[in-house]
Amino acid sequence: MAQVRKRDNWGSRLGIIMAVAGSAIGLGNFLRFPAKAAANGGGAFMIPYFISLLLLGIPLMWIEWTLGRYGGGFGHGTAPGIFYSLWQKNRFIKYFGVIGIFGPLVIFIYYLFIESWTLAYSFFALTGKYTALMDQNSLRSFLSGFQGLENNQYFSGIGTAYSFFLITFLLNIWVIYFGIKGGIEKLCKWAIPLLFVFGLVLIIRVLTLGTPDLSKPDWNVLAGFGFLWNPDFSALKSAKVWLEAAGQIFFTLSVGIGVILTYASYHKKADDVVLSGLTAATTNEIAEVVFGASIIIPAAFVFLGPADIKSVAQSGVFNLGFVTMPLVLNKLPLPAIFGFLWFFLLFLAGITSSVSLAQPAVAFLEDEFNITRKCAASIFGISSFILCQPAIFFLGRGVINELDFWGGTFFLVVFATIETVLFVWVFGMDRAWDEIHKGADMAVPKPYKFIIKYITPLFLFIILGMWFIQEWLSIIMMKNVSDVDKPFIFGTRLGLLFIFLILAILVKIAWRGKKHEGAK
Repeated sequence: MAQVRKRDNWGSRLGIIMAVAGSAIGLGNFLRFPAKAAANGGGAFMIPYFISLLLLGIPLMWIEWTLGRYGGGFGHGTAPGIFYSLWQKNRFIKYFGVIGIFGPLVIFIYYLFIESWTLAYSFFALTGKYTALMDQNSLRSFLSGFQGLENNQYFSGIGTAYSFFLITFLLNIWVIYFGIKGGIEKLCKWAIPLLFVFGLVLIIRVLTLGTPDLSKPDWNVLAGFGFLWNPDFSALKSAKVWLEAAGQIFFTLSVGIGVILTYASYHKKADDVVLSGLTAATTNEIAEVVFGASIIIPAAFVFLGPADIKSVAQSGVFNLGFVTMPLVLNKLPLPAIFGFLWFFLLFLAGITSSVSLAQPAVAFLEDEFNITRKCAASIFGISSFILCQPAIFFLGRGVINELDFWGGTFFLVVFATIETVLFVWVFGMDRAWDEIHKGADMAVPKPYKFIIKYITPLFLFIILGMWFIQEWLSIIMMKNVSDVDKPFIFGTRLGLLFIFLILAILVKIAWRGKKHEGAK
């Protein structure tokens, strides 16, 4: 009989909190959140955002921490095994858990390329490669040349971008290779505090901007904050704003992906998940609402004014982070230093998230096939490197947007719905409530028992229903895709189907001839 491999574990509560916060604090906090907030009218977005946080984000955070710790007690660190431990009588439930490996893997294979841009721009800032550019057209051309979308005076080909991708990829695999305690925890325990230090320096610089153009006194920092925070209660009538806000909560807390399940599975049975989950969520919200909202939007408002800030946000997160923000920083003294702080902050946020996205696939190989961490990391590294290539070489053909929709949007909500229904209706709400509080130093407020059982699943079903009503047919039929891009989008969908089937087959192989212990 094969010897059962001892599972890895966290070194400290601080380590798990920093790691989960690192997973949640990503590029979305500093790029996606400001863009969504500004594009949806600032204060009009924040009301649905906080309601979604209370009714959707925090409940899902507690659900996933509890499910992960519970499944980890049976030696399962990923959704197929965790779902099976909850509902052993259902032989098919483990295949629904495939989404919890599929989603993070899909996000990883395009997220890593974007993450590598932040490392490259950190280097470009220090070397002054773009700091002399003083208009949006030049900076946009610089970005396109770097991405390999055009040959221009700044870049010829994708060689530079690919070099930084290789460096970023190897750094990620190196961290993953050394495991939970020796790799991910060590990284996050220094990266997250450093990220906050960089963010604080940038906030102080933004707050001291004053009014650079005295002929436009209304273009000031306070007006920028007002644009973001002045409430607009009419926004509660807009279904679109609600969907955008709820979607941002998923992204910002990393719920519905499967990562928290895996991270929490390395908890011991008596470890507190209530306070740990709430602390990790709070740390992420500070990064997003305080740092993410206090750097890029007020700074852009000062230099671009109220008329242009919304259109800039709607032009996309890449333009906001890699065009607008460098433009603002280039107009300040010491642009190289502040440019480095901005982009290296983004890199730290990116790498702490990307290593977490890799963990479900690696943990699945370790737990269900009983192989070593180093072997699992090597298999993942080779496979993911191959899968990363289409996102790099077909960036201009909509491949990243397609991967982001399926891996980072649609299946994210589907997975959150499945795990919530399993937790509250199959496992049972009373039993689930007791499980949440095992080893807890604080009690979850009693109204959350009702919220988790009824409001959260209803919220999720409404989101799914609205997507099916408003967007499903046009997405499937590729109505908004140009004819030249349709073969690439169709090929991407076939590739995603292939990945999903391979993962499902691996789940079947893992369970074949092997009796897994489930819930007693």
